Amino acid sequence: MAGEQSSGTFVPVPGETPELKARSAARVERLEILEERIETPTLPTTAVTSGVEIRRARATLSWPIENFGASLPNLLATVAGNLFELKSITGLRILDIRLPAAFAQAYPGPRFGIEGTRRLAGVKDGPIIGTIIKPSVGFDPQQTADLVASLCAGGIDFIKDDELQADGPHCPFDARVRAVMRVVNAHADRSGRKVMVAFNLTGDLDQMRRRHDLLVAEGATCLMASVNSVGLTGMIELGRFSTLPIHAHRNGWGYLSRHPLLGWSYVAWQKIWRLAGADHMHVNGLANKFSEDDDSVIASARTCLTPLFPDKACLAMPVFSSGQGVRQAPGTYGALGSTDLIVTAGGGIVAHPGGPAAGVAALRQAWEAAVAGIPLSQHAREHRELEQALGAAA
Repeated sequence: MAGEQSSGTFVPVPGETPELKARSAARVERLEILEERIETPTLPTTAVTSGVEIRRARATLSWPIENFGASLPNLLATVAGNLFELKSITGLRILDIRLPAAFAQAYPGPRFGIEGTRRLAGVKDGPIIGTIIKPSVGFDPQQTADLVASLCAGGIDFIKDDELQADGPHCPFDARVRAVMRVVNAHADRSGRKVMVAFNLTGDLDQMRRRHDLLVAEGATCLMASVNSVGLTGMIELGRFSTLPIHAHRNGWGYLSRHPLLGWSYVAWQKIWRLAGADHMHVNGLANKFSEDDDSVIASARTCLTPLFPDKACLAMPVFSSGQGVRQAPGTYGALGSTDLIVTAGGGIVAHPGGPAAGVAALRQAWEAAVAGIPLSQHAREHRELEQALGAAA
C-alpha cells in the first residue's frame, strides 16, 4: 500500500534510492492485526489465495505533502486511488483522514456553516425545520410554487428540491426558481422572514454558474448540489464562486460505504466536502428507510460538528433525512445533544392528515417536546397536529 501509492511499484526500479525513499516514500505508522487466518477473500481477486494466509488489520499510513501538495483531487488520487484495485488487498475501507494545516490555507471551507445558515434562515436557535418537495418529480413550476406557498404559510424554515428534480422539460430550473421565489419573496414581505429554499443546480460548471447567478438575482438564499454527480473539482469550483450556502446532497453514498470492508467511512469522506465548501451535509436519519443503523447516523452528524483544524473549524450543519417524522425527534436530540441541525421530513410533513401546514406544526411540536424532555404522547394531548401525526405514523 505504501509503496504502490508513493515512490515504489511492483518491482525495484533504478533511481529509487534510500535518499529518495526518505524524501518521498509513504510510511506505515502503525499496523494493528485484527483477525488472523481469514478463510476466504472478502472481495473477488485474481490473486492466488490458496495456501496464502489472509489477515485483517487496521493500518495507519502517512505521506509527505510534497508528493502532491495541498490539493484535494491529488490527495484522493493518493489515498483512494489504485489501493482499491490491488489484487493482494481483498478489502479496504478508509476510516479517517488527518490533514495538515496547508489544506486549511488552500481551501476556504464552508462560507456560511451553522451561523450563516441560521442568519439567512432566520432561526436563531433550535433545529431548522425543513421538508423536501414531494412528489419528488412530476410537478410543474406552478404546482411546485403552490406547495411552497402552503409550506411558507405553515411556518416552514427550509425547503429543498428532491435530488431527482433538476432541469427537465416538465419543470425547467429557471421557470421553477422564478415561480417559487415569487411566493417566497411575497411571504417574506408579509412576514419579515424569508424561507430558505435549496434549489438543485447540479450540472456542469457553466450550468451551475448560470443557475447560481439566477438564484442570486431572484433573491434565493441557498443552493443544492449532488456531490457525487458534480465531482470534487465541481464542488471546489462551486465553493469558490458561490455567494449562497451550499446544501451538499450525498446521493450515491451507498455505493461508497454499504459494504463494511470496502469504501469509505463517513468520518473521513465528509471532511473532503466540507473543506471544498459544503455548508450542509446529509447524514441520513434515525429509523431511516435505508440500510444505515442509528449509531452510524449519529456518528456522522457528530463529525460534521467536529472542527477540522484547531484554528479553522469548517463546521457544517448536519442534515437529517430519509423517512423522518415526529417520532424520531426525541431519539435524535437525545443522541446528538444539539439542535444545530436541519431536519427534512418529506412525506412526514406533506402527507400529514391535516395538510402540509399541519405537518410543519407537528414536527416543530415534536422537537419542542424533545428539547424540553416531554414525552411525545404527553405533548400531543395539547397539540392537535402532533396528535394527528402520531396517529398517522402508528
